[in-house]
Amino acid sequence: MTEQNVSSVEATQQAQAVGGAEAKLPRINIFFKTVAALAASDLHVKSDAVPRVRIGGMLKTLKMEPLSGEEVDAMAFEMMNEEQRQKFHDNGTLDLAYAMNKTERFRVNVFRQRGTTSIVARRINPKIPNYQELRLPEVLGKIADREQGMILLCGITGSGKSTTIAAMIEQINQTKSVHVVTIEDPIEYTYVDKKAHINQREIGLDVIDFESGIRSMLREDPDVLLIGEMRDRLTFQAAMQAAETGHLVFSTIHASSASGAITRILELFPKDQHSNIRQVLAANIVAIIYQKLVPALDPKIKRVPAVEVMLNSPSVRKYILEERESELTSVIRNERGTGMIDFNDMLADLVTGEIISSKEALASSPNADELRMRMKGIKTF
Repeated sequence: MTEQNVSSVEATQQAQAVGGAEAKLPRINIFFKTVAALAASDLHVKSDAVPRVRIGGMLKTLKMEPLSGEEVDAMAFEMMNEEQRQKFHDNGTLDLAYAMNKTERFRVNVFRQRGTTSIVARRINPKIPNYQELRLPEVLGKIADREQGMILLCGITGSGKSTTIAAMIEQINQTKSVHVVTIEDPIEYTYVDKKAHINQREIGLDVIDFESGIRSMLREDPDVLLIGEMRDRLTFQAAMQAAETGHLVFSTIHASSASGAITRILELFPKDQHSNIRQVLAANIVAIIYQKLVPALDPKIKRVPAVEVMLNSPSVRKYILEERESELTSVIRNERGTGMIDFNDMLADLVTGEIISSKEALASSPNADELRMRMKGIKTF
């Protein structure tokens, strides 16, 4: 990522202003207003450094003087209650959700580094975008229409997993009279009840941890569950129990492919349990969606999602049970007609449609040589 100065908006003056009406507001709000004005995705604040914002995937430096450690501490603490301050003091890190007003919300991580405080905040889109706005494939709508099972979104931090799930939950909200319960750390998108009845619970505010939150979920008469992240064995076991008992479960996991998500889940368990876990996965997975954001050619679009979609088919179940998850990519390619999407296929389509450059496609591909031949019209399978 390259670093550039922000010069197109007078946001730097806003960030430095502390007088007048702004003096009555938390100073962090001034920076959050800057993020919104610049249509940035993230804010980075570090002691004795100039704040930066991420625009179109690139970090850009605000034109202002560095913030002192005392200033950063003050901005961090004004977002916290007493309990959160104590947790930050004890652990050196804290996740929280911060609402500047009814529409502008941020997911914030405050952490200590080299004995000083840093803040990283991600702006949450005040409007839940639909599939078309996100440039996501139509098959996601069919996946979200399922009644039971587990839908996993995987990818690195910042790949848009939460936004994609929000679009799927909002589809359910608009079309089904069901009870949706979410458990998140922290809550990102907030929903307004439409056909669905939605309850959202936040770790540390409404419930102690994921494990206890998921246990109580099943006593709350849910139809659809959103578990913010698959973090450990107990979380996965509780999620799969919910899927097995007739619920539709959404969650995320850090993995670099659909097949990698299977491997990541198995790594949560000792080897003598892998056979049972494979059977549970084969029976209950609806879809695994891997997503990565790729810089777009159009500066107005900035980044577009490239996705891999693996649906649960007889072949997928067979390969999972036979410990052949490393070969699942070939199943995805061979069963494109069922709605599955190969990651390189989508990259090639984005290049053909002049949405992304071939350079960015090759940099994002797990198999650049194969993609290079694909873009030349040479099929490798």
